[in-house]
Amino acid sequence: MVYNDILRYFPKRIENVISEYIKLNNTVIEEIRLRAEKPVIIKHTKGEDILKITVSINEILETLQHVCDNSIYTYQNQICNGYITIKGGHRIGITGSAVISDGKITNINYISNLNFRIARQVIGSSNEILRYVINLENNTIYNTLIASSPGAGKTTILRDLVRLLSDGIEQIKFKGKTIGLVDERGEIAAVYKGIAQNDVGIRTDVMDNISKDIGMKLLIRSMSPQIIVADEIGKLEDVIAINYAVCSGIKGIFTAHGGSLNELKLNPAIKDAISKHIFERIIFLNNTEHGKLDKIYALDKINNDYVII
Repeated sequence: MVYNDILRYFPKRIENVISEYIKLNNTVIEEIRLRAEKPVIIKHTKGEDILKITVSINEILETLQHVCDNSIYTYQNQICNGYITIKGGHRIGITGSAVISDGKITNINYISNLNFRIARQVIGSSNEILRYVINLENNTIYNTLIASSPGAGKTTILRDLVRLLSDGIEQIKFKGKTIGLVDERGEIAAVYKGIAQNDVGIRTDVMDNISKDIGMKLLIRSMSPQIIVADEIGKLEDVIAINYAVCSGIKGIFTAHGGSLNELKLNPAIKDAISKHIFERIIFLNNTEHGKLDKIYALDKINNDYVII
């Protein structure tokens, strides 16, 4: 049971209460939030529930020790990024008092909030979008940007796309591709001690805990990918790296925040990528129905503009 991977990290008192909640409630849990001197809150697919148990600061620290295998120092870099990935691909968000040096977070002190985000790989979630991404005639893909407001399912779909494109799709005679995946925040492959906890395909090479621009360049130079993949692009450095990949003959799939073309163009870096026609497909997900398509734009190379298909 997926929850057993999570429950073992909690102090016994909290574990017992959450276990009892799971037995009595037939809901799919998405998050378990622990805040010092406040009750446990469980977010699920139907809403959220507040449990009748108040978490002490000592229980927060005990939970963190369990998550870090009793060696917080070993996980210092992940803590500075605000999260820790554990076995099973689950992620624990961390907040507290940030210590800043030279404009970078070097530590987080007085950790008082933990958010356990339950990982679930949705096999087949990319089925609807797949035909707009694959260029079957040339056994490749279109350079694709998947966009939506936060929480619409971009990362879930991207993960499933990577799996399919890496393994190949026998039914449509699509040959698997070597994929370079930059998993900056560990949300796609969810690497734990060097092993991807999610199925991202047999031909996928993962670089995690690294900025997207540096990761893309390293993968291109070292692993010769046919497809490069990154989640939530937005910086100028990201677009420069994407342009470098495309100019090197490498295809790419990326995601970004934005509910429309106009919203995407509010980001100067993405606006530049759109104006340069780096993307051959721009696919918007429905912001109210998780994982569903809204609009698909294709690059019309004759008129040099994007048209809805």
